[in-house]
Amino acid sequence: MKKIILTLIAIVLTTTISFAQKIGYVDTDYILSHIPEYKAAQSEMDKTSVEWQKEIEAKYAEIDKLYKIFQAESVLLTDDMRKKRENEIINKEKEVKELQKTRFGVDGELFKKRMELVKPIQDKVYSAIKQVAERSGLAFIFDKAGQVSLLYSNNKYDKSEDVLTFMGYNKK
Repeated sequence: MKKIILTLIAIVLTTTISFAQKIGYVDTDYILSHIPEYKAAQSEMDKTSVEWQKEIEAKYAEIDKLYKIFQAESVLLTDDMRKKRENEIINKEKEVKELQKTRFGVDGELFKKRMELVKPIQDKVYSAIKQVAERSGLAFIFDKAGQVSLLYSNNKYDKSEDVLTFMGYNKK
């Protein structure tokens, strides 16, 4: 029984070794950092994000001011006036939270702007990666910039420069 198991293991190992594939890896963060269009898109998104954040912070400051005024005057207000002001402040808070969600939420304007500006560049990079892999006869290319982490990598398999060259970008 042991001989049969050892024989099967030997056959599996031999078969696996004979079908070994060439692999490579790229660093998409490195590649994207060398593409001027990506830097420009990222800069535009950062600028827009800062503007929107300032707008939201200004609205929160306005709400805070209204709340402080309300606290100072609440002693002098009738119950109806107090409720009206409370509701006004609550409604303004809801509006700002909704604006924040619209701008920065999962499917918000910033996400859509990112898809509009960055996705075409990423698609171009992934297309180039595929073509470089096929041209190099590689079966796999891993991205060491993402969630896949490599504990050891031999630099001779790094195809990042090849992808940049293929795309027409020179190392700076």
